Amino acid sequence: MPDYHKLLKVAIEEARQGLAEGGVPVGACLADQDGNVLGRGHNQRVQQGDPTIHGETDAFKKAGRQRGYHNKIMVTTLAPCWYCSGLIRQFNIGTVVVGESVNFQGGIDWLRENGVRVIDLHDEECIRMMSEFIQAKPELWAEDIGE
Repeated sequence: MPDYHKLLKVAIEEARQGLAEGGVPVGACLADQDGNVLGRGHNQRVQQGDPTIHGETDAFKKAGRQRGYHNKIMVTTLAPCWYCSGLIRQFNIGTVVVGESVNFQGGIDWLRENGVRVIDLHDEECIRMMSEFIQAKPELWAEDIGE
């Protein structure tokens, strides 16, 4: 069984990088069932001026083409938004590990209802990082989640 906390550390590193670059601190990685990281990435909407580069989509793209996704694990510092939840369903990613869902619930209930295994680690660092970001840059946060 993969070490979800170890995989979350990879996503947190990515989130910190995004924050240091002036972006939204959401990081992610896509791993195989043994916990090997296939791709990692972070939200780059601000940095690249591209609204499609969320943490999950960046990690997914960097993982490259896979033969299937049901046995893959998407690890993200924050509950995935509807856009990223759609990506998870579209490609039938079997497990999603969420660093936190306190600041944002995203589509995790919908994912669960549709058979995706969602593991919420309630990580204090993820909660704090996103909470501080939302307080410091509420307009950028609202833009990121489409409000």
